Amino acid sequence: MRRAAVFLLLLAAGCTAPAPVPPPGQPPSPSPSAPLPWVGTWATAVEGGGRPFDGHTLRQSVHTSIGGDIARLRLTNEFGDRPLMVGAVRLGGSVPVTFGGTASVTIPAGGTATSDEVPFDVPAGGDVTVSMYLPSPTGPSTRHAIAVRHNQVAAGDQTSAGRLTAPKNESSWFFLAGLDVRSDAGAVVAFGASITDGLGSASGANRRWPDLLSDRLRAAGLPVAVLNAGISGNRLLADDRGPSGMSRFERDVLRQPGARWAIISDDPLNDLGAADPPSADRIVAALRELISRAHAAGLRVICSTLTPFEGAGYFNERAERGRAQVNAFVRSADSGCDAVLDQDAATRDPARPTRFLPRHDSGDHLHPSADGFQAIADAVDLSWFTAGRPAADGPPPSARPPRPARTSATG
Repeated sequence: MRRAAVFLLLLAAGCTAPAPVPPPGQPPSPSPSAPLPWVGTWATAVEGGGRPFDGHTLRQSVHTSIGGDIARLRLTNEFGDRPLMVGAVRLGGSVPVTFGGTASVTIPAGGTATSDEVPFDVPAGGDVTVSMYLPSPTGPSTRHAIAVRHNQVAAGDQTSAGRLTAPKNESSWFFLAGLDVRSDAGAVVAFGASITDGLGSASGANRRWPDLLSDRLRAAGLPVAVLNAGISGNRLLADDRGPSGMSRFERDVLRQPGARWAIISDDPLNDLGAADPPSADRIVAALRELISRAHAAGLRVICSTLTPFEGAGYFNERAERGRAQVNAFVRSADSGCDAVLDQDAATRDPARPTRFLPRHDSGDHLHPSADGFQAIADAVDLSWFTAGRPAADGPPPSARPPRPARTSATG
C-alpha cells in the first residue's frame, strides 16, 4: 500500500515513476542502443567532363574495404549543368535503394544525394555492383575518370536484370561518390594524384596501393576502412584534372564518413612537373595548411614523401630540387605530421636515388609497377592505426583519440 501511495503522489506531481529495480541476482534489462555511425567502405574523388547519358542504365562495380549489413549510397551531380534525374537504383542487381522513401531522386546541379539506409550484406574486400537508371538527358556527367576497371552502360531500364542486354564498357565511375556501412571502424583516406589513383595497375584487379593497404589491414584483423581520394593528373595548387588538392581537401578527406586518418600523398609531383611550377616553399606552405586543417577536424595526418621520377616526361633539375625540399620538410621534426610514409625510400634505387628501383618502375619512370605499389603499401606501419584506439569501456568510436607521437616508416 505504501509503494502504491508513493506512485500516486508522483503522478499527481507530474513526475514519472522510477524504473523498476530487478530482483537481486537478475541483470538489468538492456537499454535500446544507438545505431552505429556511418563509415565509408568505398569512396572516390570526382571531377567534371564525363560523357552524357539519356535513357541508359549504368552498372558499376566498387571494391569495398570493410563489411557491414546496413548500407547507404552517396550520389553526386557536383559538376552537372542541370538537375540529374535518377529513375531507379539497385545494389547487387536485386536490392532496391530509396531516397526519402521513393525509388527515384532528382539531384540539383552542383548537388549530392544520400540514400536511405538499406539492409544489404556488404562484403569486406569484395565487389558490389550499383545499377542506376538515367531516364532523361544528363548533360556532361560528374565522374571519376580512371576507375581502373570496366563498368557497363546499356539502353533502357535494366536495373533489375541479372545480365545487361547489349552493354558497352566504360572506364570511369559516373555519379558515384561513396558507399557507406554502419560500423564502429574508422577510415583512413588516401589523398593524392595518379600514384594514389592506381594508374597503370591491372584493370579490375584492385591492386592500387590503397587496396593493398586495405588487404594488409584486414589480414591483421584491424577494423580500418581505406578510402581512395586520388585523381590522376591532379595538382595541389592549381585546378588541373579536377579541382586543386587545396580546394577539394574538405570534400574528399574531411567530410568522409568515419574519417580518422589522412595520408597526404603525391599531388605535389604534378605541381613540380608543370609548365608553370610553384616554388617548393609554396608547396610546403600548402602542406602545412592541410595538416593544420586535418588536425582541426580531429584527424591524424600521415605525410608521404614524393617518389623519384627521373626519366619521366616532365622531369627536370628544378623539379628534382623541389622534390628534395618537400621530402626534407615531410621528414623534419617540425612538419606537424603525425607519421611519415616514406614512399621515396620504399621505391628508389639506392644506387641512383632520383630514379625508381627498376623492379618498382612501370616503365614510364613516374608511376610504380605492381611491385612498386606493393612496396608502398608494405611501407605503411600498421601500428599507426592502433595507437590510441579507445578501450572497450572507453570513449565511443566517434571520439577522436589523442594523436600519437610522430613516427616514420620506410621500405
